[in-house]
Amino acid sequence: MSARATAGREVYARNFGTAPAEAERIMNEHAGAAYTLEAFEAAGGPGWQGQNLTDRDRSIAVITALVAQNVTDGRLSTYLSLARRTGLDDEALTELMVLLTAYLGQPYTSLAMEAVRRPVSQGAAITSTERQSEC
Repeated sequence: MSARATAGREVYARNFGTAPAEAERIMNEHAGAAYTLEAFEAAGGPGWQGQNLTDRDRSIAVITALVAQNVTDGRLSTYLSLARRTGLDDEALTELMVLLTAYLGQPYTSLAMEAVRRPVSQGAAITSTERQSEC
């Protein structure tokens, strides 16, 4: 595994809240080795390794992109958990959804608000099966 892929594997582990080997196992199990390596290579690049965005900034960007695509499953829960770990509380996440409503409309953001309002223990303790959908 290249240094870039190794760095990307660390990003996935951090985002999933697991050890690097577990993140790799989950990704391989769901998407296969070739996809996993490509995903690790991408995450090891400037998007997640750059110096000008924090993980908080990145989580807001990814949450926005997922909501814009009507993704409200375990993938969104992963980034809501990351956002919470980096200092965004439910009030800030609600504010984000209200802001996104003006740009994306209520159908997508109302579903995302349901994800924000799920008990934190449900959103943070994502099962292996749910993590598989995050790939």
